[in-house]
Amino acid sequence: MTPIQKAIIPVAGYGTRFLPVTKAMPKEMLPIVDTPVIQYIVEEAVRSGITDIIFVTGRGKRAIEDHFDTSFELEQTLVEHEKRDLLALVQSVSRLARFVYVRQPMPRGDGDAILRAAHLIAPDEPFAVLFGDDLIDATKPALAELAATFARTGAPTVALTRVPRRDLHHYGAVIGHETRSGIWAIERFVEKPRDTRGIKVPLAVIGRYILTPAILGEIALARRNNRGHGELRIADGIARYVAKGRSAYGVEVKGTRYDCGSRVGYLQANIAFARKRPELRRELAKFLKRNR
Repeated sequence: MTPIQKAIIPVAGYGTRFLPVTKAMPKEMLPIVDTPVIQYIVEEAVRSGITDIIFVTGRGKRAIEDHFDTSFELEQTLVEHEKRDLLALVQSVSRLARFVYVRQPMPRGDGDAILRAAHLIAPDEPFAVLFGDDLIDATKPALAELAATFARTGAPTVALTRVPRRDLHHYGAVIGHETRSGIWAIERFVEKPRDTRGIKVPLAVIGRYILTPAILGEIALARRNNRGHGELRIADGIARYVAKGRSAYGVEVKGTRYDCGSRVGYLQANIAFARKRPELRRELAKFLKRNR
């Protein structure tokens, strides 16, 4: 089976939930303590065996390119001031993977975004898709969990988490049966279901996918059918794929998920990651205790 070496990361959205800071700064560059959210996503991909990262960017996203590029002036300054530890830290970022950038002129949905990168995917090549809104803190990377299931099945695989039923309408949802603990064979894929009474287990799809070129084909067909009107979603392609009787799977990923697309989730992630840092843990604990 072709190894999964490429990951597409769409980053062309406007980040309106974080205005006004995102007027001039990509939301993906907002820091969790001192590291941008997007770097955590790339590091998860690399830990899962990815060697090539394809960013689908838009206007105002140049800071992402600069972050993963070499900064000669900064590195030279660190050399001159003998700050070798900081130099190694900065250099490690640009060496994480091979980076490619593709533009999405307007944010017309995540399906449209990955179609912009379709020419970089070989006809028989599986690939990963990751989104920066979902930061998953886990011992084993969430994407690696999906890759293990894909290695067994060869079928498109999505990340799942259980959410309160009242919140399921905010997500894509899957209906299926459990083939082994935490692994679901998908029978139906429903984007933001209004009526959840027929859904026995509230399984929400979150921002990790392993897809095949056949899914790209289904997304392209969905685009043709709606004649380019409205947003085009990955969910459209998966729903069409499954409706034709083809296999797809979902994996309930382990670890703690932070919704960094919301302000509360973003703040929770900052606090949780800061508490893991020995040099910050004590003072932060004192502050939190004083401000209960």
